[in-house]
Amino acid sequence: MIRVNKFPPIRTSGQVRLPLPHSEQDSPPRSDGAVEVVRHREAPEEWDRWAEAFDGSSFCHLAAWEGIMKDVMGHETVYMTARDREGRCEGLLPLVRVRSRLFGDYLLSMPFMSYGGPIGSRAARKALAEAAVAEAERLGVDLLELRSRQPLEVDLPRSDRKITVVKSLPDDPEVLWTEGLKAKVRSQVRRPMKEGMEARLGTDLVDPFYDVFSVTMRDLGTPVLPKAFFVEIAARMSDHVLFSVVEHEGRPAAVGCGFLWKGEYEITWAGALRELSRKAPNMLLYWSLMEESVRRGASAFNFGRCSPGSGTHRFKSQWGAEDQPLPWAQWAKGGVAATPSPDSAKFRLATRVWSRLPVSVTNQLGPWLSRSLP
Repeated sequence: MIRVNKFPPIRTSGQVRLPLPHSEQDSPPRSDGAVEVVRHREAPEEWDRWAEAFDGSSFCHLAAWEGIMKDVMGHETVYMTARDREGRCEGLLPLVRVRSRLFGDYLLSMPFMSYGGPIGSRAARKALAEAAVAEAERLGVDLLELRSRQPLEVDLPRSDRKITVVKSLPDDPEVLWTEGLKAKVRSQVRRPMKEGMEARLGTDLVDPFYDVFSVTMRDLGTPVLPKAFFVEIAARMSDHVLFSVVEHEGRPAAVGCGFLWKGEYEITWAGALRELSRKAPNMLLYWSLMEESVRRGASAFNFGRCSPGSGTHRFKSQWGAEDQPLPWAQWAKGGVAATPSPDSAKFRLATRVWSRLPVSVTNQLGPWLSRSLP
């Protein structure tokens, strides 16, 4: 059973009052000199109108992230726009600097997420990438990473260490159930239903979401993001974010948080209690979010990023989803190949120790440490 809590209909921007950006189909390619990259100083509403207008944009491009990264995480931000000679916006790039003595100094678009790289016209994307490299050089960071979903036409090294996994959705939940899922998967979804589990969806579920998510992150040996991070997401992005909580005997057992954007829902963060894993509450979690995504008109369900060949990758693939590469462009002054990962040998011991600490301890230390992780 699924109960939908407070979640308003997805709003469109309505009539765009600003002139729309030039498309590459109806205007010739511009020379590099025709595009100027400047700091974005205007209202967030203007930024979001452009983000919605450009092809290739994602929820990671929303202006609300700048405030969350600054106010909650304490990071520096550099939001850039590329403009033509008449001052019209041709492209956007949000950048966030994450630095610490413990983990290093990084310039990213966008921390904790998979997208946020340059969008707009071809000339704008190229100019924005070049401006990002110049900013990275000026700041002296260890690594610049432009997390784009499509390859950037720039002369920068490319990282293919992560993929995302996406499933096409029909326009009828019944068709999704009968034709879109294998019999084995349907059987696994029925298991928590038979246990009496229920799924709730809405924007007012941050507390139960965090209760389970913080335990999951402890079990994985990874510092958890601050609760305020998700509180602000719910408050500032209520038109796009959707939380889901699967309850067992009145307690949260599996949780998820993700975003609806341009016909795709991505589950960005998820967790489940290990002691209930045999009852498969996570299967009902994903099914409830897929079913609700169809109801809201989404045509794709994105399971989020993972490492190829990992257990997480296999879990996502069983739903009949397809792999999509994440061709992130990079620049590094000293040969740094990636941001810190709990899977690396360098942090393996720390991960094991962290996973054995009490949740009360990890919930105190984790938010402080996670501010330093990109």
